[in-house]
Amino acid sequence: MSQAVATQNSAAGLTGLLVPLADRTLLLPNVAVAELIPYRAPQVSEGTPDWFLGQIAWRDLRLPLLSFEAASGGQAQVAGGARVAVLNALGGRPKVKFIALLVQGIPRSLKVGSDLPAADVELAPLELGAARVGDEVVRIPDLAALEQQLADAGLI
Repeated sequence: MSQAVATQNSAAGLTGLLVPLADRTLLLPNVAVAELIPYRAPQVSEGTPDWFLGQIAWRDLRLPLLSFEAASGGQAQVAGGARVAVLNALGGRPKVKFIALLVQGIPRSLKVGSDLPAADVELAPLELGAARVGDEVVRIPDLAALEQQLADAGLI
């Protein structure tokens, strides 16, 4: 029975979020995002990688704020419509439940089926794949590797 339920769920697809960044759009599963909050200036530390923007306060927690663009070879940018996506951590670390990602604008919800066409484009570091949504190429990020990068840098 559980296999039939799994088949029905995968046939129906997932709800994804198109998350706008400065130089690309990410496609995340809806369940990866805990909350979208207004951008707030992070508490910055000296001697950290350029993709680590600092720590922000959220619900009595201190979260590491990251720039996906900078972590995957681009530049961190804070534009006028910047927001912060609070992501559920995937690494199973007991003290790390959430990480924060700088985004540009408000994510859009999208039903994603198994027929989503792959995009034949060069992938940047921390990208697992790319797909076409209408005329747009969206990137599928490796959130576990992003979290591991934080751990490798001693930031979590």
